[in-house]
Amino acid sequence: MTRSVAPAALDPDGHLYVFGYGSLIWQPGFAHLGAHPALLRGFHRRFCLWSRLYRGTPEVPGLVLGLDRGGACRGVAFRVAGQDAGAVLDYLDARENIGGEVVYTRRLLPVRLLDGGRMVRAVAYVANRGHPAYCRPCPETAAAAIARGTGQAGPNRDYLLNTVVHLRAMGVRDGGLDRIAALLGGN
Repeated sequence: MTRSVAPAALDPDGHLYVFGYGSLIWQPGFAHLGAHPALLRGFHRRFCLWSRLYRGTPEVPGLVLGLDRGGACRGVAFRVAGQDAGAVLDYLDARENIGGEVVYTRRLLPVRLLDGGRMVRAVAYVANRGHPAYCRPCPETAAAAIARGTGQAGPNRDYLLNTVVHLRAMGVRDGGLDRIAALLGGN
């Protein structure tokens, strides 16, 4: 059963906006009315969460992206019809926090749409620094984990490279991701 969405989650235009910065960019998994290049200030994209299911195993964990404090992040703001907001949030909560484990904190943050400059309130999933999966590996450690990791969603390397390819198609170069990709020989 889909729960109702608090009106505060919707932008004043009546839509739900979801900020994607990693796999949501290239595999959102939900219906949307539009995808806008967007900028989120105060957070940056970083491989900062151990993955023991999607991109790794308990024995050989991989790494996944999270929004971590500081800096800015270019990504995509997906515009979702207000009447679909509850179902989309249920889907995203289950996708991002498997089994109810709060690896990501769902936040409502101001995001600038870069195809017009308008500010919207967007749902974003921020890395939970208090969770045991949170980490801050150096690029070499991240590259080694990503090279080894394979989980239910496939090789960790594919997750990194798909994200880099889609960011570049948007005209975005992420120095941190580019460095890890170079260490893997995929840049």
